[in-house]
Amino acid sequence: MSEIRVVRGTPDDGELAALVTVLSAAAATRPPEAPRPSVWGDPAWRGREVRAAVGAWRMSGLPH
Repeated sequence: MSEIRVVRGTPDDGELAALVTVLSAAAATRPPEAPRPSVWGDPAWRGREVRAAVGAWRMSGLPH
């Protein structure tokens, strides 16, 4: 972790501990993952022949 420097004021130990806790938590968070694109919107599937498979209607409602 980087160095933390107080430029104004004189915080007590509790205030510094709170600041370090908040900054550590903010640094530890990850950005949310981007959602996977749907197969329905995938341009690679355009123009392909669509064939029905056994149980395809049932699998169409399941998550990928």
